[in-house]
Amino acid sequence: MASMFVMCISFLALLGSGVRSDEQGVRRRPIMLDRSGGFTIAGKVIPNPRNPNMTLSCDHGYMEYFIPWRPRKTSLVMWHSSSTQTWQNRFDGGEGFKDMFLRRDYPVYLWDAPRLGRANWACEPTFYVPDYRDQGNFVAWNFGPSYGNFWPDTQFPASNKEAWQQATSARYVEYDTIANIYLQANAAAVAADSRKIGNSIVYLTNSASGLRAQLAVALSNTTNTKAIVSYESYGYVFPDNLNITTGGPFGPLVVPLKQFKKLAKLPAIQYIFSDHRSENFTFLAQARLSAKIINMYGGNAQVLLLGKDAGLKGSTHIAFADMDNAKVADLLDDFLGENELDHYERHG
Repeated sequence: MASMFVMCISFLALLGSGVRSDEQGVRRRPIMLDRSGGFTIAGKVIPNPRNPNMTLSCDHGYMEYFIPWRPRKTSLVMWHSSSTQTWQNRFDGGEGFKDMFLRRDYPVYLWDAPRLGRANWACEPTFYVPDYRDQGNFVAWNFGPSYGNFWPDTQFPASNKEAWQQATSARYVEYDTIANIYLQANAAAVAADSRKIGNSIVYLTNSASGLRAQLAVALSNTTNTKAIVSYESYGYVFPDNLNITTGGPFGPLVVPLKQFKKLAKLPAIQYIFSDHRSENFTFLAQARLSAKIINMYGGNAQVLLLGKDAGLKGSTHIAFADMDNAKVADLLDDFLGENELDHYERHG
């Protein structure tokens, strides 16, 4: 009788806190893995021009994977154009999307595209020159209107100086050229077509990786990719039957209509934008145009504003690492369920 009383009190407490009991259970569920590991994919082997007996394996991508004990069918490929770390932790070091969705039994893949991070063996010369971007990143990442001036309702832990240092330090060198965009998108297309990451794939992207994921779908030879969820995509793919010119380093990219229509065949695409973004923000305007054209060809693309549409105030450019990232994860949960991408693998 006493235990029943405690259970009732706990249930009422959950209701009073505004947290669904099933959500609370998911967030506290242990992570049980069947296996984890990593592999390289795509790339090529080139000979030494001075000695053809010497070669270099290069321009491949690197995929780190975590497979739950009882996995769902759909794999989540977490892709950032400059660091996988953003998927691993919240800004204050709390739980990130990687562990949140492993608790929900989704296979998780962390993708380092060619020439980035753990896939940095390049087939061509590259160079690094210090670029003093910290102050510019503060504004670009939507922490506030000017460096050090946080939005009053920001979901970044503004008083935590270590959080800012971690956020701005955990980056790779980016190669934002059209040639590298194609290189990285082609490698992702090879990975998707290989079935090594399953035959039901959802790309979770942020910033410039959104453009690359769209291009990867356009270049793919299979229908293994089922959805793209882009958090503030910087860049979009458009068909060649419009008066749009390819530009760089953040698009737009123009592809043949036949390739573009592959985006319309995905069960769903969701472009997510954070709070404090006006309708004339370049990439939000492009997202609305992209969704309109995809839907014109029979697709299912939508634009979701975290502030106006979902009531999540103060979200940043990297909403899945914000202090309220559990609420952002719940939105992704809903998206996966609504598009029937949350089913479990059959065993036995």
